[in-house]
Amino acid sequence: MNTDLTGKVAIITGGAGGIGSATSKLLASEGATVAVVDVNMAGAESCVQEIERAGGKAKAYKVDLTSEEDIRNLIDQVVTEFGRVDVLFNNAGIIKRTTCEDISAMEWDQVFDVNVRAIFLMCKYAIPHMRAVGGGSIINTGSGWGLKGGGRALSYCASKGAVVNMTRALAIDHGGDNIRVNSINPGDTNTPMLVNEANQLGQDVNSFLNESAERPLNRMGEPIEIARAVLFLASEASSFVTGAALVVDGGGIA
Repeated sequence: MNTDLTGKVAIITGGAGGIGSATSKLLASEGATVAVVDVNMAGAESCVQEIERAGGKAKAYKVDLTSEEDIRNLIDQVVTEFGRVDVLFNNAGIIKRTTCEDISAMEWDQVFDVNVRAIFLMCKYAIPHMRAVGGGSIINTGSGWGLKGGGRALSYCASKGAVVNMTRALAIDHGGDNIRVNSINPGDTNTPMLVNEANQLGQDVNSFLNESAERPLNRMGEPIEIARAVLFLASEASSFVTGAALVVDGGGIA
């Protein structure tokens, strides 16, 4: 299976987080130059340092994904510094664990700004550069809850459902450009976001994590397991895969 990314340039949003950091390191180990993008610059720089210590190439970028100007400038900087964009992993996301009655309109907009609008804008500005080099691969982070409902997560479920179907529409529009677009849909994964959910719900963290492991494989996912699926979609190993919603959740929605 050919997962070699030598000579490719990858942009990863949410690169300081659990899944983003694991994916940044994995893609760099396969030869990609990685732009590690996060609002948390210290975390992004820490990830870059680990990549460089392992012999890889990466650079950290602090970006507010709710700002169109920041996104446009990011893409311009990456192309200026590295000459191209081949892989885009739209991974950054936030979650508000609320019902319809509990969430404010402002909170709803915040979730959609990060989880949906930012993906649209990243694609808008990256796609012309992918077309210029003959194609590329875009991977958008959806969720199991983008394919089925979940309790006390209305805005998150709605936003991830939008991501999954936006991905399909992008795949249709840009297949002729040799740009493949797929979504990765993780289940509960051992990341700080999961702990944050427990805190939002006012639940004991250990109990919450134990509940999260209740699926056919009897455990949560690990960030590297999601990263391996992203590598598959980013590489020529998935050369005939586009418009797909790949579920990586230990059987959670089976």
